[in-house]
Amino acid sequence: MVTTDHLRALFPDDAALKAHDPPSPIDQRNILVDGELKHWPGETVPVRSAVCVRKPDGSLEQIRLGSYPTAGIPEAMEALDAAVEAYDDGRGEWPTMAVAQRIACMQEFTRLMIESRGEIIDLIMWEIGKSRTDSEKEFDRTVDYIKATIAALKELDNSNSRFLVVEGTIGQIRRTPLGVVLCMGPYNYPLNETFATLIPAMIMGNTVVFKPPTFGVLLFNPLLEAFRKAFPPGVINTVYGRGSEIVPALLESGKINVLTLIGSSKVADHLKKMHPKVNRLRAILGLDAKNAAIVLPDADMNLAVKECVSGALSFNGQRCTALKMLIVHRDIVDDFIARLVAEVDKLKIGMPWEKSVTITPLPDLKKVEHMTRLVEDAKSKGARVLNKGGGTVCGTLFAPAIVYPVKEDMLLYREEQFGPIVPIMSFDNVETALEYVITSEHGQQVSIFSENPETIGKLVDPLVNQVCRVNVNCQCQRGPDVFPFTGRKDSAEGTLSVTDALRSFSIRSMVAAKQTEDSKRILNKIVRDHDSNFINTDFIF
Repeated sequence: MVTTDHLRALFPDDAALKAHDPPSPIDQRNILVDGELKHWPGETVPVRSAVCVRKPDGSLEQIRLGSYPTAGIPEAMEALDAAVEAYDDGRGEWPTMAVAQRIACMQEFTRLMIESRGEIIDLIMWEIGKSRTDSEKEFDRTVDYIKATIAALKELDNSNSRFLVVEGTIGQIRRTPLGVVLCMGPYNYPLNETFATLIPAMIMGNTVVFKPPTFGVLLFNPLLEAFRKAFPPGVINTVYGRGSEIVPALLESGKINVLTLIGSSKVADHLKKMHPKVNRLRAILGLDAKNAAIVLPDADMNLAVKECVSGALSFNGQRCTALKMLIVHRDIVDDFIARLVAEVDKLKIGMPWEKSVTITPLPDLKKVEHMTRLVEDAKSKGARVLNKGGGTVCGTLFAPAIVYPVKEDMLLYREEQFGPIVPIMSFDNVETALEYVITSEHGQQVSIFSENPETIGKLVDPLVNQVCRVNVNCQCQRGPDVFPFTGRKDSAEGTLSVTDALRSFSIRSMVAAKQTEDSKRILNKIVRDHDSNFINTDFIF
């Protein structure tokens, strides 16, 4: 059974900590603006690790990893002005650059990024508590994503490298940038999810104001020089400080053309309203999710339990695609729970550098406190924690809690826990499970567990009109990255996948002329003499 003392003993003491080689503190004083790393002389924000060190008296203290600039509205506006100037109403070097040249810049950035692989992986692990294995996967998957984005852009541009002649009109249609993008990423996948919007936004010719996530900010420090070297001045500019102060100021300026946020739907709704001309603001958002698993009586129990454990608790359940409500038929719920408890009890709790670890420290004590509130609320309204020691807390560790039965008056029924809590509810009629999904404010994904093709088929038809991905006998997930990743209701706006993201951060523009000899002569000369980066028939290999 998990106890507070057991969890406390999992944290390293000073001697053990040194053996695991924590990164030297990074006291970042540079802000990337207009192609320069400008020194910040003011106050800084301390960065603490998800990992605590155990002191001789038994107390726990989060390890100091460094600091970053506090900054504020003046610095944010300076970054915005740099992005606006670099875009120059579409006349800047970057938005008018040939696609092949922008690709070359991105390839150079990728090369420089790979040189910092080890340092970035260490910072992901120590900053947010992600296991070393998963931190390595996040970095490598991000590099693969960049390469896939480059390949997709080549294919997209090559398909538009010819003229169309329709009804006496000659036309060439290409995708063009939207303007200045405000990019904000999440802490749970600080590199991968952030770059899923940042990379397509940049490579399509937009300029960017980038605010790193609160947890995971230091891991971008090694990339500042890579950004500076690889891209023209002003293409990417960083901002730091309190999001509640600087982000409204950026939007209220009216100079932001695209808002991209991976985070809360309430925050997104609030921010969009701050723009003076909302119709001019494009929003590309990855928001809340309360993905459900519907486990039917004829499900393969071993498979369902395995997928639900992984789906609910991988990286402590801190994934938008995590399974956040298990809806299990009453005929099998007792057997399902018994098996689920047995599997959760096998999960290794420990520090992120340990092999085969599943449950690791949460990035902030407030996250632990929030998990405790959710469990206590459910318990006060009739639910029980079914696994021994579930919900036990020590420092930044929170032992996973299986909570049943979860009912409508409990916070866990609708609120996205985003942590290591597994809520379970039972149903007698499948309409109850469907109604849960239908009445949810969120509509990202759902999982169905059944061995009956007819049953699955009848469930799929209504569910695809409520969510954007129905997973059959497997957990909810994002990948592969070529598949569309989006959501209905309050779960998303826009689509994030390799090709879809390129479209999300651009718009189709065209050049048209009447099919006359003069038009042919003019267009042929423009192409032959390379007078335009838009009007061309080049093929990118």
